[in-house]
Amino acid sequence: MTILNKLKEFLDKKKVKYAVCTHPVVYTSQEVAAAEHVPGAQLAKVVMIRANEEFVMVVLPATQRIVVEKLSEVLGKPEARLATEEEFKGLFPQCETGAMPPFGNLYDLPVYVDKTLTEAKEIVFRAGTHTDTVHMKYKDFTKLVKPTVAEFSQHL
Repeated sequence: MTILNKLKEFLDKKKVKYAVCTHPVVYTSQEVAAAEHVPGAQLAKVVMIRANEEFVMVVLPATQRIVVEKLSEVLGKPEARLATEEEFKGLFPQCETGAMPPFGNLYDLPVYVDKTLTEAKEIVFRAGTHTDTVHMKYKDFTKLVKPTVAEFSQHL
């Protein structure tokens, strides 16, 4: 089962409204936002963090970048750093590298959301490929994922 099918099954079971869209192949979050015709502040990008042997899923708008020092403080782990694709790709076998959805709960990973993303009424995120996205209300996302919200980014 693809992650998109698993995600749709999960959202349907929880009775959450969402839309799946397809666009041409793109790789960066800004390209996804442009392909989906949504503001970058609405595009939820996923960044993987490694702190010792633990992985943490971090979600923030495409218009922001992580300030690792702030995130390290939030996590209480001074050794936290950006994980390499090679390190985390095995965690998401159903996803193309770098296209995982922000549902860490489906992978038993803690999820941290930057406070700036909470301002979006609707979010758009990758659904396991470089061509598929899901559109849904932020409040539904947070209800399902129960992320920790903190401030750890700055505007690009």
